Amino acid sequence: MSTKIVLITFLSLAALFAAACGQSARQTSQSSSDPQPTPQTRVPAYFQDVARAGALPPTLPPERFIGPAQQAYKVAREIPATLAQLPCYCYCDMHMGHKSLHSCFEDTHASECAVCVSEALQAYEMHQSGMSPAEIRERIIAAYSKRQ
Repeated sequence: MSTKIVLITFLSLAALFAAACGQSARQTSQSSSDPQPTPQTRVPAYFQDVARAGALPPTLPPERFIGPAQQAYKVAREIPATLAQLPCYCYCDMHMGHKSLHSCFEDTHASECAVCVSEALQAYEMHQSGMSPAEIRERIIAAYSKRQ
C-alpha cells in the first residue's frame, strides 16, 4: 500500500514540476523584448543562386530507395541546381545543418521525410513546366509557409 502512495506522490510532483516548467518557458518567451523567429515565420536556408552554392556534393543513388523517395532522389540527380536554390520546410537547416533542399538528398534524410520528398517532386513538376528556380522557390515558400 505504501508503495502506491509513494508512486502517486512522485507522479503528482512530476506533473506539477512539468507544468511549472512549461509556464516558466511561456513567460520567458512572452517577456522577451526581441522576439526570435519561429520555424513558422522564417524561411529555411537556401542558396540565392547556384553560383553561391559552389560545387554541389553528389546525392545518393536513387536505386537505394523505393516509391516516392526513389523518384525524389532521381529528381535530385536531374535538377540539383534547382534544389540547391530551394528551402526545405522540415527545417533540417536548424537541426541537421542543411544548406538547402539539395542537402537532404546528400544523405538518407530525404528518404525518411515526406516534406523533402514532396517538395522535390513538386519542384520537378514546376521545373518541367518551364519555371525558373526563383519562381519555384517563390511558389514553395508560399505553399509551405501556410502549412505551419
